[in-house]
Amino acid sequence: MAPRVCLLFVAIGWLGTFTAPGRAAAPVETARTTAAKPVAKVDFNRDISPILSNNCFYCHGPDPKHREADLRLDRRDEAVKLRDGHAAIVPGKPELSELVARITSTDADVQMPPPDSNKKLTPKQIALLKRWIAEGAEYQSHWAYTPLKRPTPPTVSKEAHAWSRGPIDRFIFARLAAEGLAPADEADPATLCRRLYFDLTGLPPTPEEVDAFVRDYSLSPSLPISQSAAQDGETARQGEREKAYEALVDKLLASPQFGERMAMWWLDLVRYADTVGYHGDQDVTIWPFRDYVIRAFHTGMPFDQFTREQLAGDLLSNATREQRIASGYNRLGMMTAEGGAQDKEYLAKYAADRVRNVSAVWMGATVGCAECHDHKFDPYTARDFYSLAAFFADIKEKGFYGGANSTGEWGPRLFLTTPDQEAQIRKLEDEIASIKQDVDKSTPDARKKYKAWEQEHRGRGTDDKAAGITKEIRNILRDDSGKRSAAAEDKLFTFFLQKTEPKLAEETARLQKLNAERKKLQDSIPSTLVTEAVPPRTMRILARGNWMDETGPEVEPAVPEFLRWVAGVKRSGASVAGGSETGASPTAPARGTRLSRLDLANWLTDASNPLTPRVFANRFWGMLFGVGLSKRLDDLGAQGEPPVHPELLDYLASELRDGSWNVKALLKQIVLSSAYRQSSVASKETVEQDPFNRLYARQSRFRLPAEAVRDRALAASGLLSATLGGRSVKPYQPAGYYAQLNFPKREYQADTGENLWRRSLYTHWQRSFLHPALVAFDAPSREECTCERVRSNTPLQSLVLLNDPEFVEAARVLAERAIRISHLLPIVGEGPDYGVLGRTGVRGKPTSRTDPSAVIVQLYRFALERLPTQAELALLLPLFQKHKAAYEADAAAAKTLVEIGERPTPTDINAAELAAAASVARAVMNTHEFVTRD
Repeated sequence: MAPRVCLLFVAIGWLGTFTAPGRAAAPVETARTTAAKPVAKVDFNRDISPILSNNCFYCHGPDPKHREADLRLDRRDEAVKLRDGHAAIVPGKPELSELVARITSTDADVQMPPPDSNKKLTPKQIALLKRWIAEGAEYQSHWAYTPLKRPTPPTVSKEAHAWSRGPIDRFIFARLAAEGLAPADEADPATLCRRLYFDLTGLPPTPEEVDAFVRDYSLSPSLPISQSAAQDGETARQGEREKAYEALVDKLLASPQFGERMAMWWLDLVRYADTVGYHGDQDVTIWPFRDYVIRAFHTGMPFDQFTREQLAGDLLSNATREQRIASGYNRLGMMTAEGGAQDKEYLAKYAADRVRNVSAVWMGATVGCAECHDHKFDPYTARDFYSLAAFFADIKEKGFYGGANSTGEWGPRLFLTTPDQEAQIRKLEDEIASIKQDVDKSTPDARKKYKAWEQEHRGRGTDDKAAGITKEIRNILRDDSGKRSAAAEDKLFTFFLQKTEPKLAEETARLQKLNAERKKLQDSIPSTLVTEAVPPRTMRILARGNWMDETGPEVEPAVPEFLRWVAGVKRSGASVAGGSETGASPTAPARGTRLSRLDLANWLTDASNPLTPRVFANRFWGMLFGVGLSKRLDDLGAQGEPPVHPELLDYLASELRDGSWNVKALLKQIVLSSAYRQSSVASKETVEQDPFNRLYARQSRFRLPAEAVRDRALAASGLLSATLGGRSVKPYQPAGYYAQLNFPKREYQADTGENLWRRSLYTHWQRSFLHPALVAFDAPSREECTCERVRSNTPLQSLVLLNDPEFVEAARVLAERAIRISHLLPIVGEGPDYGVLGRTGVRGKPTSRTDPSAVIVQLYRFALERLPTQAELALLLPLFQKHKAAYEADAAAAKTLVEIGERPTPTDINAAELAAAASVARAVMNTHEFVTRD
């Protein structure tokens, strides 16, 4: 039996990343002072609004149908109004405020929140509410809905100025100083290099790339940075370090892999998949949209243009093929071909899905909650919901796609032909049209003759041979049941033509052949679902979302009522512009003009709209720090979280909006900051005071996304394909995984060759049966918008890394790679830079025997981009020897392991040694460090 390595998961797997060489935490000097901090005034948005929203707004909020006692606590004028001689809130007098009396009462009949609500205020929350009322009970407009104004970075101390590299750092340092904290030391160069690669490309750097950056970024190859900085020429060397760092950032932002990494994130938001989701979950071809997203991010397309092309690419004048492909965004929702499905019901579902997606992606809003009633926590109404849905009422689609499971006809498609293919199709269609004209002209007469011929020959049987009638034709003639199949009828008519109308028969056969050639050519041409505009269908407010209720009032396209001030639109006006393609501030359309999806796109990215820039500035920060400035990346409403650095969020949002919506420029500004470059290792005091790193006094350490985990394994082994774009591919997957899929029944057929090793971004995304390895690492099904993925740590992930064929293949190919160059060892001296890659030197000539220490060193270089410590070598060497002995005693087990996967097994390496090295590689790939971005 083959030896196991799963116990190593416990032994070193989840420890290695915290003690990796070159990453030790330097002593951190905090900015604590002995003086007590002054008590800050209670802030409504930060301190009070979350309490009221979570505990009170359900019954005393925006939704009038569920409002109790006619009391609103989301509006100050209503909260302070006298009712029967009492007011819920008496500013300055908590002792006279009914709210305080209710939240402090022990009487179950008057206590708020009611005991049966399962909500209970903490003593700290009660104290905050009392202080707030005592201070005057000031309300503020919800922070996300207020106009976006660029804040001025704070003035900071000389010490902070030395640390700061720009406005971002000044915002961060000012808050840290106020909290008595100081930033962590800068991460070591190797960690910075890995961090940049994972954040900006989703891939690890090669050992050579880490080595080159460390050499360029370090002040000295032999001294710690702090010692070297004290030497002469510090300023000049610091400038060289900055140039090296910025050069790496620019290189990564300019790479196609940046486009791939950003596409991974965007496809989660817009719920991209390769299948329709509902019922049979059949395949649908829309991968060109994914490739459009990659190109858009790679080329630096401005985000406002990116928005317009997706929402309304088909409405742009002289729309290009790329813009029409982009309009496929509107077709990314789930569709059904289930027998018995009601067309109107599913049209209502598709409309609701689009409102949920647009509002979540661009507005950071849960407008979907208003499908059945007014929103309970935010000022979105049911009318707002259906008015947003009306923007999409012009999309040509069906609710029920009957027969699409066999034909693949899921609505309007764009064929992505080459010029040569277009010429071939035109030639075929011209010839088909010419022949068809002659055939159509002659066929009516032939049909008349055919009926007479059929009657004449139906009863005959003795002269069949003379008439050339075969047994098959005779059987068709004898069928007078009226249920003759179309195929039989065509066969009989063709026979008749051949016997009586040879020229027409020849033209008909030619026509069939040309049609077959055209179909074959078209089937070879990739296509993609696109949006096609038609006269809009009527959109009504559906009572409680009931698609069968047609009594609700009709609505026209409009943005949410309380946000109509955006773009200078008056409340009495329609709402937004009449179709500007440039994104310039729109004006109200002329009376009778219906708003379009293009108007909606322009409104979302208009300079006066505060939502979209705040939403994406927050998400970009979350991408680079592991948690957003406002933690809820999907909801900037009352149920979300106020930003911990509100001025910083507005600064970043202003940079995005005022910087021509340049995503690359904003990401570059963030990664150039000192805040981003911090170590993830923090002082005990910092961790105690800010355990979840909300103040960013350190960097974050978090698990890589599912795709990046697999891609890292493929990259380490050298298997990863660099091919960009193209159809979705199918890597290895367990047999029988699709057994429950019906309509049609199907079997998963893995690809072969290079397609097995494409980036995980290109993996076929089956909504109902997503690839198991991706599921294990929390990839979403993409049935709905996913603004932030769950990050879990489960034993199942360890089993995937150990036993999934694609990881086992990667491990044994990595082992082969390490063995082949094990005679080459990095030259590393003793001291502070041990564990950082050095120059590569020749250890000796290759031999027929494997040096396990040398192999392990190379495994670490490829898998973790560093060298192992002596402790790690001491742990792994016995593992290698144990497995080698076991595989030498069981040659069949060794052969089984080294033959897993399609990559050919080397014949010039001892199978037992290769299998043992593969076991060590599987252990290394099973560490926290391997799956973690630090």
